[in-house]
Parts: sequence; C-alpha cells; structure tokens
Amino acid sequence: MEGSTKQQSILTRQVNSLERNPIGFNIIAYGIVGFMALMGVLPFWMLVAGSLTDNATIVREGFSLWPSTWSLAAYRVLFAAPQRLLRAYGVTIGITVVGTFLVVVFMAMTSYALSRQEFKYRNYFAFFFYFPALFSGGIVPFYLLMLNLGMRNSYWAMILPSLGSFFFIIILRSYFVSLPAEIGESGKMDGAGEMTICFKLYMPMAIPALATVGLFAALGFWGEWFNAQLFIANQDMIPLQLWLRRVLLTEQAAHDAMHGAGIGMRDVPGEALRLAMVCLATGPIIFAFPFIQKYFMRGLTIGAVKG
Repeated sequence: MEGSTKQQSILTRQVNSLERNPIGFNIIAYGIVGFMALMGVLPFWMLVAGSLTDNATIVREGFSLWPSTWSLAAYRVLFAAPQRLLRAYGVTIGITVVGTFLVVVFMAMTSYALSRQEFKYRNYFAFFFYFPALFSGGIVPFYLLMLNLGMRNSYWAMILPSLGSFFFIIILRSYFVSLPAEIGESGKMDGAGEMTICFKLYMPMAIPALATVGLFAALGFWGEWFNAQLFIANQDMIPLQLWLRRVLLTEQAAHDAMHGAGIGMRDVPGEALRLAMVCLATGPIIFAFPFIQKYFMRGLTIGAVKG
C-alpha cells in the first residue's frame, strides 16, 4: 500500500509540474511530432531528388537529399510518348472516379440493409459476403467467370471485382449500427420509405465512414494493374500503373540486351526511371488526400471504445 501511495504521489507531482510548465512539455511534444513528420516526408523528398539525378551518379554515389548532377533523362523516357501517358492517366482517373463512386454507393446500401434489425435475413446475406472473403475460388475460376461475362477489353473488368469488398461492408455496417435507430423510426412515422431514410437521414451522418471507404477504394483503383493485365489487350485501354510497368520492363529488356552485347549503358536511366515512375504514379493521389483528411481521421475511429 505504501509503495502504491508513493507512486501515485510521484505521478501527481509530475502532472502538476507539467501543468505549471506547459512550455517545456510543448517543446518536447512538438519536437517529437516534428521529427516523426520529417521521417515521413524524407522518403518522398529523396524520391523526387533521385528522379532528377543523373543515373550514373546514383549508381556511383547512391541516393542523396540533393541532386549533385541534375538530369531529366528519366522523365524524357516517360514523356517520349506523351499521348500514351496522357491516355493512361485518363483511363486511371476514369476508373478511379467511377469505381469509387460505385463502391461507396453499393457498399453503403448493402451495409445499411445488413445493419437493420428488422431485416429478417440479414445474417444469411452477410454469410454470402463473409465466406468468399475467407475461401476464394482461385484465379482460374475468376478468369473464366469474367470472360463468360464478356469482360474482355472492358473497363468494367477493372471495376466490378471491387464492388463486393467485405472489408468495406464491415466498416460501414459498424458505423450504421452505431447510429441511433430512432432516426429511422421517426422517418417511418413521417411516411418516409427505406430509400429516403437511407440516403437522406443516415447517409449524411455517415460521411466520415463513407470518406474512409472512398479513400481506400480510390487507392485501390489508382493502383490497379493486375486485372488490366488479365483482361485488357487494347493498348489504348490500359491504366497508368500497367503502362508504367511495361515501360519499366521494356527499359530493363533494353538494359539487359545492351549489357549482353557489351554496349555502354550510361544513357539508360534505370534507377532514376524507377523513381520517376513512382513520382508520376503517386503524386496525384497524394495531393487528393488533404481534402478528405478530416473525414478519414474520424472514420478510422469507427468501433473505438468510448470512455
């Protein structure tokens, strides 16, 4: 008992000391937060600096915080065919916008239905989403199914597989369950139907969860390349990530061929090209994050224990 009392008194004195001297605490807290922020920004800065550095310098000296020898060779390779790059950007932006919208709408409606206690068969329908999330049929049945649905050279081949994500259903269903059921009951008393209650009463209150799901879905669609590689043969329909991957493989093939022939590889910006590709692929989606950050942070706390 004596030891416990002493520890409590020590903690009380420390807390009182911090309350009397907030300046010292703020300096330490802001210093730690600033250091962590710097550690997060530093890799992106090195990424941009490396993409603007001469490839021979990277091979000889490694990566640095500031380019010792400036070069735009990597970006010249990527922009050698600007029409293809812009076309790939357009495809990726298109499937990201359309796919994210459809994911948010479909997953919100599904989660709303599964969260309603008066829906008699909600557990049976939830099972149909839950079971495939644990036991998948494999890539071959998925490929044959998509071909039978006519998804060859179709943009829907990159969108439809993401419209049944059980992860998104868990997030949204948890949020809808946490909302007061009396809101829906009051809507029914005023003569509102289920669609009106869903979209006009519950959806506005679920914006943090919808923003969280939308961000995750947008990141998934922006990084889409695997389904495109399986089902898209038309070169004008490939997304940005697959186009960049093919550019990298082509560069690597040229690199290997020149090495095998004993030709100098100084003009092949291998390392710088990889960094430039990452800059082009991640830049736009990074700039979009600040606009939904406040909703995203609130959505991450879904299901948290409240004191």
